[in-house]
Amino acid sequence: MSSAGTAERTALPDFPWDSLAADKALAQSHPDGIVDLSIGTPVDPVPAVVREALSGPAAGIPGYPATHGTPALRDAIAASLARRFGVTGVDPDAVLPTIGSKELVAWLPTLLGLGGNDLVVIPELAYPTYEVGARLAGAEFVRSDGLVGLGPRRASLVWLNSPSNPTGKILPVDHLRKVVAWARERGAVVASDECYLGLPGTADPAPLSVLHPSVCDGDHTGLLAVHSMSKTSNLAGYRAAFVTGDPVLVSRLLEIRKHAGMLVPHPVQAAMAAAVSDDAHVAAQAALYEARRTRLRAALESRGMRIEHSESGLYLWATEDRDGRSTVHDLAAHGVLVAPGEFYGPAGARHVRVALSASDERIDAAVERLTT
Repeated sequence: MSSAGTAERTALPDFPWDSLAADKALAQSHPDGIVDLSIGTPVDPVPAVVREALSGPAAGIPGYPATHGTPALRDAIAASLARRFGVTGVDPDAVLPTIGSKELVAWLPTLLGLGGNDLVVIPELAYPTYEVGARLAGAEFVRSDGLVGLGPRRASLVWLNSPSNPTGKILPVDHLRKVVAWARERGAVVASDECYLGLPGTADPAPLSVLHPSVCDGDHTGLLAVHSMSKTSNLAGYRAAFVTGDPVLVSRLLEIRKHAGMLVPHPVQAAMAAAVSDDAHVAAQAALYEARRTRLRAALESRGMRIEHSESGLYLWATEDRDGRSTVHDLAAHGVLVAPGEFYGPAGARHVRVALSASDERIDAAVERLTT
């Protein structure tokens, strides 16, 4: 590959949210202040059980933490996957804590050894970091939901995201099975970003992990599931996440991360173990988001906006059947900031993404402004 070609592949796009500066300033000028629904950052309190664990005995350990995490943490994660999501057969040795899920998403193609001869498949509408990860590795990427039209190119990594960011769309079990079979026939890795799996919302049937027996028949070969505690446990500030699945792949990631010093601090590991061992706070947080979803959805629909998918996860995917940037600007004039759908791919150009992650007081303020 020429140096020009390499530079083009590895060049990173501008950080999307920087382009919202003017509309953010407009929203901030509202007499009652901004309602920022543009980023899915949690605002609700960190659960008490997690805070107690963070400040417990692990906070006094002076030595380096293990890259692999403590056995207690790995056991707790494996048990939670079975209890919460019906994912059986996870070997605790095939669980690896990560410094939040975004770093894992961004570096996974590099950690897997992908480069200029490799192709990464990402969803048509996708979290921007999937593209960034491919670029960091110097790999090609293509947007495709149906895995068709790829021609002779052989994919090395396929990203899944269900419930989806930005749309809240659920991938049915038949689709998941087809992707797994397609990837295995071609020797590709399937990485499933399951950040929102613990926020099933009103979806029926509920979203499934790629590691669920109905998807993979209990065989985790070639599969990775990425989980975050940022949304379900309000731990974005803790950088608490993990990856699990194929023991061979996880072992490969572990070895590289040991050399790179990618360590989750002792107190955070203890907090993670507490978070995955307590289901009550997750259910309570999911109920909070659902109540906010209901109120915001009604307010947006009262303006004539159409909501697509959005049964699960943390967002409403809305359109007025016009350029999404125009919708962003009009809502900002009411003091409500949302994200243009183009951030997630060309197919989102006529949509906006509305996050549910604002306090009840701010959600109520948005509803009043949108319905007046």
